[in-house]
Amino acid sequence: MVETRRTKKQIKKEPGDPGSIQRGVRTLLAEKVSGARVGIWLLAAEHLRLGTWDLLCGWTRCSPECIQPRLALQLVHEAALCTSGSRSDRCLTQQGFELANGLPFLATDSAIHHLLAEHTVEDCEALQVALGKLRQTNGDFRGRWLAADPHRNRSYSQRQMRRHQMDKHCRPAKTSQTFWLLDVDTHQPVCFTIGTSSRTVVQATPPLIDLAARILPLDELDPALILADAEHFSAALASSVLHRPGYDLLTPMSQTKTLRKHLASLAADQFTPRWAGYATAKRSYQMRNSEDTYWQYAQRFGERPDQWAYKAFLCTADRDEVEALTEAFPDRWHVEEFFNAWQALGWQKAGTLNLNIRYARMTMALLAQAVIAQFRRRVGDPVQTWDADHLAKDVFAGLDGDVRVIRGDTILVTYYNAPNVEQLRRHYEDLPGKLEAEKVDPRVPWLYNFKLDFRFR
Repeated sequence: MVETRRTKKQIKKEPGDPGSIQRGVRTLLAEKVSGARVGIWLLAAEHLRLGTWDLLCGWTRCSPECIQPRLALQLVHEAALCTSGSRSDRCLTQQGFELANGLPFLATDSAIHHLLAEHTVEDCEALQVALGKLRQTNGDFRGRWLAADPHRNRSYSQRQMRRHQMDKHCRPAKTSQTFWLLDVDTHQPVCFTIGTSSRTVVQATPPLIDLAARILPLDELDPALILADAEHFSAALASSVLHRPGYDLLTPMSQTKTLRKHLASLAADQFTPRWAGYATAKRSYQMRNSEDTYWQYAQRFGERPDQWAYKAFLCTADRDEVEALTEAFPDRWHVEEFFNAWQALGWQKAGTLNLNIRYARMTMALLAQAVIAQFRRRVGDPVQTWDADHLAKDVFAGLDGDVRVIRGDTILVTYYNAPNVEQLRRHYEDLPGKLEAEKVDPRVPWLYNFKLDFRFR
């Protein structure tokens, strides 16, 4: 039996065996469904293209007939809707949402909690690797430049934990931590990991790189460049990356008084002018208490000696410093654009400090981000520029429509007054034929092999 939520106030136990679920789903399809949440059905086509269902079945280690992959799909779709808070505060039932998950009901918080608690961080890492390999095959990653960045949110837990000072103008506070690698060229997340409030970037980054190495193909002749911030400047981290094949690290050096004095003492002819007011220098560099040899890239700004200002970077390899400093590193800030656009999927807050549950929930949101990114590219402007919250409100939870069965084997979803309707028609009407042309099986496995089609009125 599974605890389910029928309305905001009504909770009841429902049978969760495969036979009962199938009967419930077929009954809802026979009765037809009408509501404002049927926009989420558009993601079903992207799930088929990506292979989401196989990923969820592998993560749950259950057969497709079982309830566990369907509960996981409910989490993916809840992330796509940018829902927050407990399920008692929002009503997603009786509007086509639960049916899109292959379920006749909406599972409660406790049912989802039990599902997530059964899986470890290692399980979620395996799911990220499988997802990443699919996205790599689909061309979502170039793997040339990777941005490493910690993403911290304030935690209101009563537990004792280390406090972080976000900036010098605020008091140290409890935080929940995630650590990300983003493909700079495509602006897509490669992988992430999490940790307690006491974990540092020096501790978290090597395992994060190892996770990325399981996803992206390694090329020792043309290593990927990891672009980090000053927080990553550490002899331990630099040494770790230096001895890893396939990756280089570029990080700003701490702007200490000693470093500024040293840069100012360099002879003017050691710098190569690149353009007006900008010159660079490159030299081998050895960190204190380290036998490893690195490279220091120095920048000099200003035309006259009395205007000169300096900044230095540490790199684990001898690369083209002009490309690294003027093209690669400025693009690192795409990571901030990524968080602004996508953190509403569930990465802007933490409801628990149980790492197994947090990691699983955030990984489900990573699946949602992957299929939404596919959807955005397919639909085009202006939808392509909308952030996750905008898409959730105006598309996935903002389209009126109905769901019914036609011809005995096809589910037809009809939308009214959809945005970018011509683009949607081009990509989603006659969907079975389009999927077959792409060599994708048009049958929806979590909907008992019904095919799916769309109409726009």
